[in-house]
Amino acid sequence: MEWREQGILLAVRRHGESAAIIEVFTPTHGRHAGIVRGGGSRRMAPVLQPGAQLDVAWRARLDAHLGTFQVEPVRDRAAALMADRLALAGLNALTAALSFCLGERDPHPRFYAHSLKMFDVLGTDPDWPLHYLHWELALLEVMGFGLDLSACAVTGARTGLRFVSPKSGRAVSEQGAGDWAGRLLPLPACLAGDAAANLSELIDGLTTTGYFLEQKVAPELGSRPFPPARRRLVDALARQSRR
Repeated sequence: MEWREQGILLAVRRHGESAAIIEVFTPTHGRHAGIVRGGGSRRMAPVLQPGAQLDVAWRARLDAHLGTFQVEPVRDRAAALMADRLALAGLNALTAALSFCLGERDPHPRFYAHSLKMFDVLGTDPDWPLHYLHWELALLEVMGFGLDLSACAVTGARTGLRFVSPKSGRAVSEQGAGDWAGRLLPLPACLAGDAAANLSELIDGLTTTGYFLEQKVAPELGSRPFPPARRRLVDALARQSRR
């Protein structure tokens, strides 16, 4: 059993004295793990950095086996972001979320393409935090918790949408919210579309997507909380908004 394609390195952990087990996200094989012989060496450390683009060749005697990877570097992303702490926090949030959420060997080719674009705009596009917010919306969709922000769940109106129901994930207008407004999640314009946004609005949007990731997605995947790398990114954005 063998295959070869490019993928995004999500996680690395030592295995034995000199090997490493890595997780890569690929377009046709999903989140896939395997052993890299010598992956724990100093020579391989710069190559096996989360976020790196790798050409990987996987081989195993049986498909059910963990198997081994041969890897060739294509693009190193982490090193290029070392001087940009916010973008590096974004990279860590992306890799942690993908490793946590995606089912093993479950392919998502369209979401892979979206994720690849998201990694590539980190640190190069000043609007990457807005792209990250929309990426979280796409992640929720992949996980079966997509938000319906097209019309008010109460009145059916398509304008004046201000909130999101934490129960249904549907938009709610100011009129439809009534006395329940204080119990609803924020719906800034940047969450509902491609509108430009300041950091405060972005944080409102991330508050809403974060609720569904932490309170809906994570419990479906077991007893572990959502990776703290996401909270660190949101906290970093909040600190920047206060400057």
